[in-house]
Amino acid sequence: MRKVITIAFLGFASLFYGQVDTRIYDIVDEVSAEKLEYNVQNLVDFGTRNTFSETESDTRGIGAARRWIKGEFERISKNCGDCLTVFYQSETVTPEMGNRIPKTAEIVNVVAVQKGKKYPNSYIIMSGDIDSRASDTQDFKTDAPGANDNATGIAGAMEAARVLSQYEFDHSIVYVGLSGEEQGLYGGQFLANYAKENEWNIIGVLNNDMIGNIEGLDGVIDNRTFRIFSEAYNPTETDRERQMKRFYGGEVDGSSRQLARYVHKTTQTYMPEMNPMMVYRLDRFGRGGHHKPFNDLGFPGIRIMEAHENYNRQHQDIRTEDGIEYGDVIDHVNFDYHKKLTAVNAISMASLAWAPPAPTEVEIGGIVEPSVKLAWKQRDAKDIKGYKIYWRMTTSPTWDHFRYVENVNEVTLKGIIIDNFYFGVAAIGKNGHESAVVFPSKIMR
Repeated sequence: MRKVITIAFLGFASLFYGQVDTRIYDIVDEVSAEKLEYNVQNLVDFGTRNTFSETESDTRGIGAARRWIKGEFERISKNCGDCLTVFYQSETVTPEMGNRIPKTAEIVNVVAVQKGKKYPNSYIIMSGDIDSRASDTQDFKTDAPGANDNATGIAGAMEAARVLSQYEFDHSIVYVGLSGEEQGLYGGQFLANYAKENEWNIIGVLNNDMIGNIEGLDGVIDNRTFRIFSEAYNPTETDRERQMKRFYGGEVDGSSRQLARYVHKTTQTYMPEMNPMMVYRLDRFGRGGHHKPFNDLGFPGIRIMEAHENYNRQHQDIRTEDGIEYGDVIDHVNFDYHKKLTAVNAISMASLAWAPPAPTEVEIGGIVEPSVKLAWKQRDAKDIKGYKIYWRMTTSPTWDHFRYVENVNEVTLKGIIIDNFYFGVAAIGKNGHESAVVFPSKIMR
């Protein structure tokens, strides 16, 4: 049975419900630039982490790197009373699978799972790539330190694990080093398949790829801005769902876009000195990242990365030509910035992991009416304090207006015309944390 509330839009005083969690500020402070540098330096010292590099050596190649990462996750787990489940997840690739695969090899991901207390099968994933490359992606012998691309990503996931493992969460958090990124996103594909086969409910994937460079090839130096790439829609949606958008809108409101907005809002709330820049694109122009395989299966996923790339410092043999230094070496990583972007991930995951499950089956109605109706269902309503009914102009990138309601699962907003706005619903927990916004997927008749 639905509980209904009607809100008069005109003349209604703005109601603010929300609170900050001081633990989030503590998380920001606990992220350590020194520990990030320690992690990146260790990864660089393996010489190359090419997917097809040495696996038997203890000091060189991707085998040594992934064993070290696993050992570090296990050490973090020991310090939190074995709160992490650490394991390898792997599959084999062969030359027949793609032109970037010179020989048969194991693609090995290193996974650390921090189980949630209330919703253990609900997962938030932070990923970084283990592998590195030289100018030729099939050259697995030349040194390829991959300091920024992408030791910073996996180092960030390791540091987030160290910090967040000191807390308990309602949802599960996964910290993962993915392999085979440079060969075609194989590590992400294999883990996404694993998640689907094991029926993981994935709230979001935060893929971190290059989060340590502040000096762009264009000469801009910027230690505050970062990009959040997100796909507009769910690739698994049906033709009927796509056709509905012609009449009802929502072309830029898929679950990955809502995840991007969540990170944007969380950053502005707790780290206002930062400048999160949402990019309405799956990834950089014509390129891809390890969130894509998750998107392909319908899971929400985004890419977090620096705002100003330097192409001389990625996918390059170490050398000097015409006075220009090439190569992805540790001297080019800014660890204060690396700390900031790691903190962005950590606080976004903590907020989501402390939030209640998002509403489901959100419906909307209001055709040829001076009002908007919204209805939804809620899992585990006992954890719910209330809901925020959000709306924004159809051209706005962010949710700009809301009304807070309690003890209802249907709302009528009087005096607001549905044609000019988009709407969504987020659940608010009794602890004040907020789920991602859910865009309506059904039309009331």
